[in-house]
Amino acid sequence: MKLEAGWAPVALSSSIEPGTSAGAVVDGSEIVVWRDNSGNAHVWEDRCPHRGMRMSFGFVRGDHIACLYHGWQYDTAGQCRYIPAHPTLDVPQTIKVPTYSTTEKYGIIWATRASEVSLPNIDAATGITPIRSLYIERGAEEVHASFAKMGMSSFIGNAGILQAGDDRLLIAVQVISPKKTTIHIVILGSPAINAGAKQKRYAQWAEGLRFDLEQTAEVA
Repeated sequence: MKLEAGWAPVALSSSIEPGTSAGAVVDGSEIVVWRDNSGNAHVWEDRCPHRGMRMSFGFVRGDHIACLYHGWQYDTAGQCRYIPAHPTLDVPQTIKVPTYSTTEKYGIIWATRASEVSLPNIDAATGITPIRSLYIERGAEEVHASFAKMGMSSFIGNAGILQAGDDRLLIAVQVISPKKTTIHIVILGSPAINAGAKQKRYAQWAEGLRFDLEQTAEVA
């Protein structure tokens, strides 16, 4: 799903710690996912307006993220607030990084540029246990078809529930390109019950899934 069309999963919440950033791609659009020191997540275009350097290469300081190249600092709204080479400059309001609406739900960071869209309503009252994000050299349609064969209920937007014995796994699909996909996997259940051995088991299961999908692609 394009960021202009609805909410797209871009990272597991647990993978972006306060004061860190990471680059990602959604349907060809390069983005930076970062978390300020207060714990709030942000998703922007991964490009500094100055020279086009990736913001994901930069560093987070408090509620600002700074470009690695020349140190230009941007606040949580994407507005440039400080240019080291001109420390007394009243920075023009036009110097701004394009931003996406961002939310966290079900242990996943989601982003969109669409208005009046909502995330699927999934019962996660008992808690969330993160498993992992998995990068697969296969298109989203093939990934969806593979989960459908496992008995997954229909995807709502780009998220679906896979029943695995007594466990419910939320699978959120992030399109990278026509032939590359990321799936973000969490257990809909308390970490007090699911953390540890069960996390490891499902992480290994996910690795096997990726291997099977990519091997099928090579044979085809």
